[in-house]
Formats: sequence, structure tokens, C-alpha cells
Amino acid sequence: MIKLFSLAIILVACNSQQTKNNMSNPENAVQMQPSIHSLSYTNIQGAPVSLSSYRGKKILIVNTASECGFTPQYTQLQELYNLHKDQLVIIGFPANDFGQQEPGENKDILAFCEKNYGVTFPLSEKITVKGKGISPVFEWLTQKNLNGKMDAEVKWNFTKFLLDEDGHLLATFNSQVTPLDDAILNYLK
Repeated sequence: MIKLFSLAIILVACNSQQTKNNMSNPENAVQMQPSIHSLSYTNIQGAPVSLSSYRGKKILIVNTASECGFTPQYTQLQELYNLHKDQLVIIGFPANDFGQQEPGENKDILAFCEKNYGVTFPLSEKITVKGKGISPVFEWLTQKNLNGKMDAEVKWNFTKFLLDEDGHLLATFNSQVTPLDDAILNYLK
């Protein structure tokens, strides 16, 4: 009877230690981290798109604007997409939240992006990226209690969020970090 009791204590202790090890192991933490793949968005043509359709690729989400000093970043976004589209999808989310720099309608935004920058990567419909009416995608990206990684603030147009192949948030980059910056490219090696 004492041997059975001792064995039970040892098993409980081992199980407790294994649980503790699983919680402290970063690989297990990533597995438990929430995924953006449960969300969807409406593309610029008005069709719903599940973010799970990008499973297996990294995702770079960028809030964009057509009349911003950072608008020329569309060129590098397209170049990055062309170079890495086998492993990366870029999604532009037009928003008029900063300086009213995205005043156009969806059809105008699409025409502008195609004509001036040759954009072929996906674009969402025009959304809100902060405050009242925030898009569920940006709510998830900016709130640690939803993304499991960090709180982040979208301070201006062309803020970038990078997600891994399983839809877990990896990093965020401010507007000054260009799409071809090593800070982003290092994640694509």
C-alpha cells in the first residue's frame, strides 16, 4: 500500500513537472498562441476572404493610404511580394484614420494602386484601424489579450504586422521601416 501511494506521488510530481516544462518551453507557447486564421476580411472587390486561406505562408498586413508621404512604399511592398510570394502574402488595408489621407472609395483606391504602383497583392476594402469602428483584424493585431503576443498601436499609415505560417503574430514595424528593410527580410530567410 505504501509503495502504491509513493508511486502515485511520483506520478503526480512528474506530471506537474512536465506541465511546467510545457508552459515554459517557447515552442509550446507558440502552439498555444492565438491565430489570426480564425478571422476574415472583405477584399476591395467586396468578397469575403478567410485569413485561414493563407495558412502555410507568412502574412504581412499593412494599413495603407493613397495620399501619404509613405505611399511610395507600395513600390517596395509589390517588390517584396514578387520576390517572396511563394512564402509570403501581403495584404494592404486602406484606412482614412490619419490626416484623411485615404479619402477615395474602394474602386478609386484599387485603380490608384494598380495604375501608379502595379499592385497585385491583395487589398481589403477601406477600413478603420483604430478607435471606434476598428476592424476586427486590427483589433486582434493590436491587443495582446486577443493575439497572445503584444499590445501594439497603429500610430500612422504603413504600420506593418508580420505573422508566421500558422497565423501567430511575430512582429510589428512602424511606418519608417520600409518593406525591404532587413528587419523584415530577416524573417523571410
